[in-house]
Amino acid sequence: MKRLVSPFAAAVVLMASLVTAQGPTMFKLGTFERAGRQFVGVVLRDSVVIDLAGANAALPSPAGNVASPVDMKDLIARYDAGVRGRIVQIVTSVNSASGVRPDYVYDLKALKTLPPIMYPTAILNVALNYVEHSREMAGLNSGPPPIQPGAPLPGAATKETTSMPGIWERQASDGRWNPYMFLKAASAVIADGEPIRLPVGRDQVDWECELGVVIGRPAARVPAALANDFIFGYTLENDVSDRGGRGDSRYGSDWLVGKSHDTFAPMGPFIVPKEFVADPRKLRVRFTLNGQVMQDADTSLMIHDVFEQVSYGSHIMTLRPGDVIATGSPAGVGSARKPPIFFKPGDVSVCTYEGVGTLTNPVVR
Repeated sequence: MKRLVSPFAAAVVLMASLVTAQGPTMFKLGTFERAGRQFVGVVLRDSVVIDLAGANAALPSPAGNVASPVDMKDLIARYDAGVRGRIVQIVTSVNSASGVRPDYVYDLKALKTLPPIMYPTAILNVALNYVEHSREMAGLNSGPPPIQPGAPLPGAATKETTSMPGIWERQASDGRWNPYMFLKAASAVIADGEPIRLPVGRDQVDWECELGVVIGRPAARVPAALANDFIFGYTLENDVSDRGGRGDSRYGSDWLVGKSHDTFAPMGPFIVPKEFVADPRKLRVRFTLNGQVMQDADTSLMIHDVFEQVSYGSHIMTLRPGDVIATGSPAGVGSARKPPIFFKPGDVSVCTYEGVGTLTNPVVR
């Protein structure tokens, strides 16, 4: 009698062979809910989720006992102290299984996806970190330049630009302006699939598709050359922005009004550990609104790369496991277009970074 092999069994046999041939299978990490219970999950092939606590309890642990993470921050903090090794063992076991799927393995579509980190202690966002985005926000991508003749273009240092003692030391050859960061409220974080809610009376709400750097261990005054040691992995953040202003000109831009409304920080859907991202400085970026491409760029176009950003932020505040740095938006935002395009109810926002994932959110009033 011919034996029937389920698609799941065939897939796991194939993946097991890849584990042997190429090293650990790529996995992502996320936070999920099923039947009212939240758990940290290991995501395979963007379609299957392993309940990490369930698998840890069910499978023998040849490397010794490793307590299951209570949440994503706990996983990140203990990743290099046994958790990573345990995840690799569990993934290998699941990929080597045949027959009936273990009861701690689910289809992604059967689960509710939550924000991967609930919630970052700090979210640091980087302003104007791509030259073309800096130009478009200054009005230079259409029409005559609205700046003084001979003045540096956006992204370049002025004659008056100096080091920031104790925070950012400039090299004599550095022609860039200094980094600029602001805090975004963790209360703005929502998950993949959750709606961006347009605030009452605010009709100039914009998108910014950004790569999120997830901090892996306490980082204080870290040199850029060592910053990778303090990075856990990468996720996505849509830095949703209210361009409507505050109604007066006090103190310039109002970053609280502009950036921290509820639902203005879609994040996820998952975290990719840094070992699976060959070079975060060479990732394709793509944002679509209702299927139309609005942003199409590459992280190589950043003014300050991810390692410089970790260094800069860590010279201002101690970064902790699970904190996120959103690394800036490329060109193509709606407010810089002629005429401007802003979110409206019924829109679908899709932000993609190559090798990291795709973050999709509907827009509602």
